[in-house]
Amino acid sequence: MYSETVMDHFKNPRNVGEMKDPDGMGEVGNPICGDMMTIYIKVKDDHIDDISFLTFGCGAAIAVSSIITEMARGKTLDDAQKITNKSVAEALEGLPKNKLHCSNLGADALHMAIKDYMDRKAGVVRTEPKRSDKHEHSHGDVCYCPYCDVEADEKAPVCVNCGRDLDEAH
Repeated sequence: MYSETVMDHFKNPRNVGEMKDPDGMGEVGNPICGDMMTIYIKVKDDHIDDISFLTFGCGAAIAVSSIITEMARGKTLDDAQKITNKSVAEALEGLPKNKLHCSNLGADALHMAIKDYMDRKAGVVRTEPKRSDKHEHSHGDVCYCPYCDVEADEKAPVCVNCGRDLDEAH
């Protein structure tokens, strides 16, 4: 059973959307199991000035993403780093045991976004990592996007659902 807070953040998520030109970005999850979470941050005067998320996953993952953006907005980077999976679950008034991993994803994505910001500020340049998931037709003869698991055209270079490049021919 989900709390009213979880249901509210699932039905009315706050701060949804990809942020253009973020100062930091953290992406966690696994498209194979179904939960992918990306947190974007803008930093001003050592505070999280703006924050948003994109999440592909269950209702608990969406609620976690929504509430973590509210918890982190306006905080200093040091205070935002102190947000834990436990504090996220408490803010949501609990999560079922089989969904507690979602609170880990939220805290991890936030911490990764802050680390990305700090690395960028320090001049660390990273290229966007290439996915290492092997492309397989595990659903029979039909091809599915390895990022969002939506059926993909066999010859499409880009997924029409999530817009990501499909690395190899289908």
